[in-house]
Amino acid sequence: MRDSAQRVTGALSLIAVTISMVACNHGYSQREAPQPPAQAATVTKPSPPTPLAIEKAKLGDDTTWDPQWDHVVETAIPAEMLSNKVPHDVRRFCPHFYQMSEVDKRAFWAYFFQALASAEAGLDPRTNVRHTDPEVAKVDGVTHQMVRSQGLLQLTYEDQERYGCNFDWDADRHLSSHDPDKTILTPENNLRCGIKILNNQIIAQHKPLLSSTSYWSTLQPGHLSYRVFLKQMTNPPAACGLSENKVQKRATEITASR
Repeated sequence: MRDSAQRVTGALSLIAVTISMVACNHGYSQREAPQPPAQAATVTKPSPPTPLAIEKAKLGDDTTWDPQWDHVVETAIPAEMLSNKVPHDVRRFCPHFYQMSEVDKRAFWAYFFQALASAEAGLDPRTNVRHTDPEVAKVDGVTHQMVRSQGLLQLTYEDQERYGCNFDWDADRHLSSHDPDKTILTPENNLRCGIKILNNQIIAQHKPLLSSTSYWSTLQPGHLSYRVFLKQMTNPPAACGLSENKVQKRATEITASR
């Protein structure tokens, strides 16, 4: 009996030691497990105002570019749009683009999209236009209604499927056409979608910034709205190195195209 009791006691002690070792090892593994490195936050800086934004500020017009949208654009710009893959006609607007830091390149793109929004929507994120031009007056494949160009960059619900944009027609269909809560009118969604579209054009398709087949007519040389865009591109970040002579040349070009 005494031997049996000793054997049971010994077995229990061994089990206790084993459990203790497992627990210690488990605790050690939890303490020592390597953690993934924290992702560095994207450094951003404000971009200058476009001529339209300056004019609206003088008039006290609140429907203008929100500086927070610079951050939206700059943090959404993909690496390819900061590289030498960007087409060379970027130097038309930013001569020093390829020599600039990534922070300055992001600021340039923020200005670029502010200029595009100036020409496309007058910087009003609630802009909603139904065109009558036969070239664009078509049925939207998502809404099954006549296409409307909407938001800062005048986009459509079809871009949701084409470019993976964060638009939700099922949620928006119940809201009024100019309701700021519509996903397509939300500046963050609209701007991020525009970046995807431009990235597809200049990186995936290797098109220049200015092209007769651009998504936006404002980036199509010879189009009426093109000179509006040119005017808005006359105040890019100082790091771009756009000289006063080139600004004057741009003004002459705009006048000559009228």
